[in-house]
Amino acid sequence: MKFFIDTANLDQIKDAQELGILDGVTTNPSLMAKEGITGKNNILKHYVDICNIVEGDVSAEVIATDLQGMIREGEALADLHPQIVVKVPMIRDGVKALKYFADKGIRTNCTLVFSPGQALLAAKAGATYVSPFIGRLDDVSSNGVHLISEIRHIYDNYGYETQILAASIRHTMHIIDCAKVGADVMTGPLSAIEGLLKHPLTDIGLEKFLADYNKGN
Repeated sequence: MKFFIDTANLDQIKDAQELGILDGVTTNPSLMAKEGITGKNNILKHYVDICNIVEGDVSAEVIATDLQGMIREGEALADLHPQIVVKVPMIRDGVKALKYFADKGIRTNCTLVFSPGQALLAAKAGATYVSPFIGRLDDVSSNGVHLISEIRHIYDNYGYETQILAASIRHTMHIIDCAKVGADVMTGPLSAIEGLLKHPLTDIGLEKFLADYNKGN
């Protein structure tokens, strides 16, 4: 399972990279704005700054919702850095854009996916990644992890190579549950990833080992 961090905060990205488990980054205009990054040129520069920290894929989102606009923005984003993956929304023109980019050899991440049918269309159109938003489904009393399982089943039936990127991860158990059902990638906050480190028995065991060692010193 690949680990992506969902942020525009360079310090958090560096922390995750230094942990040794980071495979990539996802971000969007809202996360950029949260870090005070606004304006087209500043946003584009920030994408490059992120690429210079991590070694893996960095998803950069188009703003346009029409086909030609998405193509224009997506090509510009892809030209920024070889690690850029163009994030495209799951809408009618978005599916057309996925196909266009696939034919051009530009990697894509289909975002805002909430159903198996949407994921199937994204794979048919040649998306590199598909991003089901499991936390947002949980918010409306649906089962986000079950959606990951359904998509995994469909993709395995037909041998689709599109990677399932579990997005809108809210907490550590989301990561574990998505790993159980076969998500290829997770993306979430650093706190959820760091939660995997924690167990009270580890703390108790380490404390005892150190106490026993120090008895003879």
